[in-house]
Amino acid sequence: MHPAPSIILFTTLSGLGFGMLAFLGLSVPAPRGWTAFAFFFIAYALSVGGLLFSTFHLGHPERALKAFTQWRSSWLSREAWAAVIALVLMGLYAIGLVFFGMRWAIFGVTGGIMSLVTVFATSMIYMQMTTVPRWNHWSPPVLFLGYSLAGGALLTGRVSLALLLLAVVGAIQIVAWFDQERRESQSESTMATATGLGGIGSVRAFEHPHTGESYLTKEMVYVVARKHRQVLKIISVLLAFVLPVALLLAPFHHILAALAVISHLAGVLVQRWLFFAEARHVVGHYYGRA
Repeated sequence: MHPAPSIILFTTLSGLGFGMLAFLGLSVPAPRGWTAFAFFFIAYALSVGGLLFSTFHLGHPERALKAFTQWRSSWLSREAWAAVIALVLMGLYAIGLVFFGMRWAIFGVTGGIMSLVTVFATSMIYMQMTTVPRWNHWSPPVLFLGYSLAGGALLTGRVSLALLLLAVVGAIQIVAWFDQERRESQSESTMATATGLGGIGSVRAFEHPHTGESYLTKEMVYVVARKHRQVLKIISVLLAFVLPVALLLAPFHHILAALAVISHLAGVLVQRWLFFAEARHVVGHYYGRA
């Protein structure tokens, strides 16, 4: 799949932002006053900024509101509703903490839960796609939530929990990469099934179906060299998990904490690029590029 920058930024930033909101909503004691304002400002900048980036990938961004009408059947629509509900509830919760020094628990708890529901709904957009074996797998919801929680713990200063989550999510990511390869290798889709010609003999490509590029070849068929994939995976693990853990284990300093956050963010961006670039849509068999 084509790793569009807008979708990479959307999934990365919104995941971190909603993870941060989840911790802010569920934490006791909660920050108050200007401290709360700073935390909520960062969380909303990441969450809303990520959601805005997602509209850049739409052919007609002005029609984005129509996504709210398909909640019965579309995980994209459910994600949109969950995001709005989470942002409204957490906004009310923030007002209480910042301006009144009061923790309105009903808003914080429900808003925190809806923040995680939003991340889960985002992951299900990809998991439900049976045409992409690497995504039609247990890993998208587990990893999307894992990255969101690990990043949220890191950004809200929960060092002990962040260390644990970074180690666990890092291990799950490595296992997921191997299991995704297994899942993809077991796919029954081939050029024979893609063309419907398997019943009359062995199928191979003589020429491409058409001479020019199309939406399908641009968006659904993307090839990345295996050697580059392996290098990027190592870089992702080092930046997202190893370096942040090393920095957090060092004697605490605000500069080291900031570097841990920056490193984790960079690592997640690399991981999300791989998430899309490695995914092979079965339509690639039709074009002989799978």
